Amino acid sequence: MKKTKFTRRQMLHSSLIAAGATAMTTTSNGALGDQTKVQLKQGDVILFQGDSITDAGRDRKSEKHANNSRGLGYGYPLLIGSKLLQDHPKLSLKVYNRGISGNKVPDLQKRWHTDCLDLKPAVLSILIGVNDMWHKMNGKYNGTVKDYQTGFTALLQQTKTALPDTKIVICEPFVLPCGAVKESWIPEFDQRRAVAKEVAQAAGTIWVPFQTMFDEAIATGTKPAYWAGDGVHPTLAGHALMGQTWRDIVGV
Repeated sequence: MKKTKFTRRQMLHSSLIAAGATAMTTTSNGALGDQTKVQLKQGDVILFQGDSITDAGRDRKSEKHANNSRGLGYGYPLLIGSKLLQDHPKLSLKVYNRGISGNKVPDLQKRWHTDCLDLKPAVLSILIGVNDMWHKMNGKYNGTVKDYQTGFTALLQQTKTALPDTKIVICEPFVLPCGAVKESWIPEFDQRRAVAKEVAQAAGTIWVPFQTMFDEAIATGTKPAYWAGDGVHPTLAGHALMGQTWRDIVGV
């Protein structure tokens, strides 16, 4: 596949975005909704939702069984879940992964009752947005930035109404400058990332800045493909970095 080339101007633009997001994260984890870090309780359900990045090859036949390694896939949900179970053996936590490869916001909406509300999670983590862009670039979807904002907002409103005590964690959609990610993606994808942050803030959720995290990792001199070979799907190192960052910010 032809190597993606980014201009110095675009790289500077991304660095500035990363710096701004880092400042916000550093000054206030609760700036998005004034939420304190999560305090886990006996029997809490932790649910991971999203697309293929969250799916990570999980076994659908095992999805109904909490804490099942095959059902959690090989990515960041498994890494986070296994550490939570190790660190809190007396809490009888239940960890589920219901990410589905290829999903966009409309796809989450269609399955939200069964794959989210019915599970009554105490902690709900959502990473969604890259397919809303990728499928549009491939001509398979025509959803706009506004559609993404409207749909995501409605999804969170539905969740907060049905599950008012659930701690919601919104993860920043991300792309890395390599593989399938083209230069033409960047302007609109930046808009979608900004919208995700606005939606998270309006809903009073915890925000995990994955794009900022990867931008900073690359800035140290590591090649983008080390973290995500195709620019979208994390490597083992990428998933590990996501898991560590998620836990640090969520506080569990």
